[in-house]
Amino acid sequence: MKFRTATSSATRSSTSPAAPKRFSLRIAVWLLDNPHLGAKSSVKHVAGHLLKQPARQGVVLAQSRLGQLMCRDCGSSRDQRIGHELLRQAARAGDRVAQQELSKIED
Repeated sequence: MKFRTATSSATRSSTSPAAPKRFSLRIAVWLLDNPHLGAKSSVKHVAGHLLKQPARQGVVLAQSRLGQLMCRDCGSSRDQRIGHELLRQAARAGDRVAQQELSKIED
């Protein structure tokens, strides 16, 4: 027989919002780093959607990876501007890859 307690339900609700953010970030990074999948545009599109929310919440790795994705693979100037801004934010936070990517773009 199972009993529900107030502490177990309160614990679950307080830890659940952080778990999907980390999970989607890990999946997106895995997709992009996979040599067979990462080259496909449909996979990049899915990874971009998975990175969007963590990037908005200030996760530096998500900002860096989404910025790289938008600068390299998006054709519109609006998307490239957003990608540059994401890279700037990640670079200000100390992300070395974002700093290197910005120096390549600006040169």
